[in-house]
Order: sequence, then C-alpha cells, then structure tokens
Amino acid sequence: MQEYYLNKNEIYYRKNEFQTDRPTLVFVHGVSGSSSAWWPYEKIFENKYNILTFDIRGHGKLKKFPNYSDYKIKNFADDLHNLVSYLNISKFILISNSFGSLIALEYLKSHREAVLANIFTSPEVYLGEGLLAKIVRPTFTLIKIFLKILPFNPRPRGHVDYTKHINSTDWDISRNLADMKNTGLRVHFYILRQSFRLNQEYNLEKINAPTLIIHGEKDSMVPIKNAIKFSKKIKNSEFISIPNIDHNTVHNAVNEMSKAMEFFIEKNKGNMLY
Repeated sequence: MQEYYLNKNEIYYRKNEFQTDRPTLVFVHGVSGSSSAWWPYEKIFENKYNILTFDIRGHGKLKKFPNYSDYKIKNFADDLHNLVSYLNISKFILISNSFGSLIALEYLKSHREAVLANIFTSPEVYLGEGLLAKIVRPTFTLIKIFLKILPFNPRPRGHVDYTKHINSTDWDISRNLADMKNTGLRVHFYILRQSFRLNQEYNLEKINAPTLIIHGEKDSMVPIKNAIKFSKKIKNSEFISIPNIDHNTVHNAVNEMSKAMEFFIEKNKGNMLY
C-alpha cells in the first residue's frame, strides 16, 4: 500500500497496485477516526483485491475546515466522487463504517450505477429520530455557538494507532480522546451534529446492488434495531449481527468482519462487471 495526496492535500488516500482482473474495494471510515481504522483490512485484502482507503475531510492527514457548512454530508460524498473519478475507478464495492454509511448513502443518490455492491458496518442510521435526538440537537446547537469563540487550528493531525486501543468499548475515554485529538473539538461536534439531522433521506428503495449490513449486538451508540430496520428497507440485503461486540466492529471484530466481507464479495463476484 502506498500513500498519496490529491488537490493540494485536500484528499489523502492509500492504495495498492490495481489489477484489472479483480474487484476494487473502497473503504469509508467513521467520525473522528481516519483511514488507519482500515489498516488491518488492507493487510488482509491487499493481495486479493484492489484497495482504496482515504481520510474523510477534517480527519487524519487532512486540513480542517472552519465552518459547519463545510461538513455537510454531501461534501463528503463529493470528495469520494472526486477521488474515484481522479483514479478512473468506474465500478467498485463500497464499504463504509458508522458515519461513513451516511456518506455512502449520499454517494448512492447520484452515483448508484458505479457501486457494484454495498457493505455497511455499524451503520449510523436513524439517529435523527427518537428521544435522544430531541435531547442532543439543542445541546449541539449551544456547543456550535461556543466552538465559534474558541481558536481554530486547521493543521492536519495524523493517524490514530488503533492497535493501542484493541477491545476498547464504545465509551472508552482514551480511545475517544485520541479520536477527538485527531480532529479537534470543532470538527468532531460539527459532524456529530450532522449525524442527528432531522429528516435525512436515504433513498433505500432505489438501492439494487447486493448489500451486506454488519452490526454489533451490544452497540450502545447506534441500537441494533436501527440496523435491522435499515436492512429490511433494502431489497435483498443480508444482515449479520456479531455477538458481544459494540459499535467498534471495525476495530474489535476484524476477524469476523473480514471473513463476512470476503464471503459476501466472492459469492456475488460472478455478477459483477468490474
């Protein structure tokens, strides 16, 4: 895997040497993390598939943007489109985790024909509904006002080494602090606020590519019932729950996740024109 930058450090990405006779996997990480979340999967898959991982805006080795509007989900999806277009990737399998699932769903609205299959892990869906959203939205509004007063540093921070946080729980202080240090408070809360937006449109009825959804049974951030509801609304989707794993499926269930991903990809590979 080699690392690159696109558009004056506006997009950081990693890729292996692409081969025309194998599928391309594009990985989208979640809020406050970075592409380092996918390092174990790069090692597992880089000799089997074309691999592309990247830092979403405001994360990892990328500069920070100062305004809440900079972090609209559509902007993240546009970044993804700009990257795959630059690399001439016309067809790929889209793998997303947590907040990354919202980026994937936004991307699918305009570029569904490019996606051969979808894999959603711990999808951050339907957070805008329910009692919790009613509580946190006003709080995030107050935080947004407060953050504008604080000094802002746009410099890139780097990547979190998640090998130091193996088996950390949803609310593990050291891992969450490492994540927030990676993005800074402003970016972290701006994106969380996007997650809890009301009336998000997912266009699930239009998704017709093979779809796999993986969710931890002990997820305390995004209830598993949300993922089940999500799965039922996508035609012919497959759902896998992982016992004794919380929202950190990508870190704490690498073995289970990678096996499920590969089985799903190989099963559907015959129908993919990549």
